Amino acid sequence: MSRILLTSVCRPLGERYGDAPSVGYELLFGQVTRKQGLFSPRANHVQFSLEYIAENLQAPTTVLHYPSRRELIAELCKHPQYVGISFVLSTFHRMKEAAALVRRYSPDSKIILGGYGTVLSDEELAPWSDFICREEGALFMQRLLGEREAPQRHPVVISRLRVFNREVSRTGMIFGGLGCPNGCDFCCTSHFFKRKHIRLLDTGRDIYRVIERYQEIEPEMSMVILDEDFLLNRKRALELRDCVVAGGRALSIFAFASIKAISQYTVTEILEMGIDGLWIGYEGTRSGYAKQTGRPVAELFRELREHGISVLASMIVGLPYQTPEVIEEELTGLLDLHPTLSQFLIYGPTPGTPFYEQVMSENRLHRDLVDDRKTYYRNCTGFKAMVTHPSMRPAEIETAQEHCFSEDLRRLGPSMFRSVETWLLGYNRLKDSENPNLRRKAERFAFETRRAYPIFLAGKTLARGRETRQRIAALEAKAHAALGTPTMSESISSIAALGLAAWTGLTLKLGLFQHPRLTRSTFRVADEPLASRVWRKLRGADEEGHHVEVELRQGSTIRVSVAGTLSVAGAERLAAELAENLRRRKERLVLDFERIVQAESEAFERVAELLREYAGRIRLVVPDTIDPGPLLGLFALEV
Repeated sequence: MSRILLTSVCRPLGERYGDAPSVGYELLFGQVTRKQGLFSPRANHVQFSLEYIAENLQAPTTVLHYPSRRELIAELCKHPQYVGISFVLSTFHRMKEAAALVRRYSPDSKIILGGYGTVLSDEELAPWSDFICREEGALFMQRLLGEREAPQRHPVVISRLRVFNREVSRTGMIFGGLGCPNGCDFCCTSHFFKRKHIRLLDTGRDIYRVIERYQEIEPEMSMVILDEDFLLNRKRALELRDCVVAGGRALSIFAFASIKAISQYTVTEILEMGIDGLWIGYEGTRSGYAKQTGRPVAELFRELREHGISVLASMIVGLPYQTPEVIEEELTGLLDLHPTLSQFLIYGPTPGTPFYEQVMSENRLHRDLVDDRKTYYRNCTGFKAMVTHPSMRPAEIETAQEHCFSEDLRRLGPSMFRSVETWLLGYNRLKDSENPNLRRKAERFAFETRRAYPIFLAGKTLARGRETRQRIAALEAKAHAALGTPTMSESISSIAALGLAAWTGLTLKLGLFQHPRLTRSTFRVADEPLASRVWRKLRGADEEGHHVEVELRQGSTIRVSVAGTLSVAGAERLAAELAENLRRRKERLVLDFERIVQAESEAFERVAELLREYAGRIRLVVPDTIDPGPLLGLFALEV
């Protein structure tokens, strides 16, 4: 069977290493809160697509996120048959470095290129690839490897949010779909999939099943639904709402949605879905995109905020109608709506989009970029003016963008305090609601606000500007009035947070500890670290008719997949070995019976008896065609 290696480009990344602004490991710190320094929340994002693809293959697969050159070379020396490299336009030069390492250290490996960087032509990519994936990657890889196409499984991918270099929360990533039918002229993700929406999770219940899996790991875990305009499909969204309401727990979900899509719902319906954060394209007041039709933006933003729903608003700088005065007017209008987070990107052309075709046909791409395509690709980040503008010079556009980020921070303060302010508004608005679902949401807002108490001292002490520090102090007083004064533990945590904040500022200033370590995941791979080797001692094939596969996942989780026919004797031996490993090891276990085609009547009873002691560390996957009987009452369902 073919052995697969899937990898991102290599670290280190960043401006000091020759990359363009915002190229790195973090969306928030790089593109949204980039001016907020030590008060910026931090979260390293892995290449989600690689985890998704690996989850859905049968071949042994290793996934690397941000390896060093040495770490990538070490993996290449195992000579995988295929190496997939994920990249975007701005890391095209980094992809070439990785491909060169493949050619040197594993010359027989076939290179597969994937990601939005593949909007480039076959001619440009041919020297660095044997295959190019420009579609949903799991199905592409299954066809390439000659594997049976099967219903796709959702991976467990958890993002860790840090404040002052300390992990404060974990977020489960939910992959709802790819592409977007809105087709904005600048949008690579929409036109990459030909303005089609490819649903990865068909129904609201499918989405909720994934949510339940994350809740079993951590009941209060937040979620992000990755889908370009999630609320556009009203039927799916309302089915999710029905599941959330029936579940009786207040969730915290961040989603992407347009004004057009949001306008289909009441704010109560949105809250009952569990959504308390939305990324909305504000773009520009005269930009005229179809997705902006619906309720007046000012009315919508205010209602969302007053009900505790945080808004990340993205604004475009450098639209043809804009002048410095118009940009200032639109910026002021946006900031008056108090978005929790703001992103400001320059209107730029990406190959494959209508705007790119227009720019090239009108010969409006700056001459230096026409003559130097490598520099053009490297700067496709939204932080460089690339196109001749009717009234503004490139430097004016780039200065205007810088001004927007600076004014957002000066006028509204750091986003972490704006989040607390929004939660507090939601709590006060919903705490006495007649709707029990909204009262539970108010309790969730109170929980999040109370958890943020320790950051106030650092804000009052280290935030820039007296007005900002006074605003933070006033917010703290409101929180204490609504939810109570800090406990002794919270007061001690405040002092610790102040020290951590000062240390965070120092590390930023000196450029220390800004790169993530390698994240390595394996799927169906045998030559693994100690944890995998111990678990792989499970009987690979049982004479009674079942077969066992073991794989190591992110977050110290082992997945044991059982296929075939499960006899009572085989179940006893398997469960005894699992129990022994659970006794000796600390890993969590996903026990997957999805490929069991037949089981003797008492087989699952024996598994339940022998594993009862470890039920809290086990999640269960069962097929619809088999009745797992006593297992359902003992273990948490993963799907």
